[in-house]
Amino acid sequence: MNLTKNVGPQDAKFRYAAGGLLILAAIFTKSWLLGIIGLIAVGTAYMGTCLAYLPFGIDTTKEGGDKG
Repeated sequence: MNLTKNVGPQDAKFRYAAGGLLILAAIFTKSWLLGIIGLIAVGTAYMGTCLAYLPFGIDTTKEGGDKG
């Protein structure tokens, strides 16, 4: 399955941070739901593709003016 990259560097950094915090919160509160949401955030940052962005045509890879 070939998915287009639609998560830019700033978006990925935010997803890593938010996902990490959610995973930590899940550990301390023993909430599996927070852990799953955190893993999804980290996974989408790592893969560079957010399936929720596809139907709306959102693409954050072009933010910041870095074309290279």
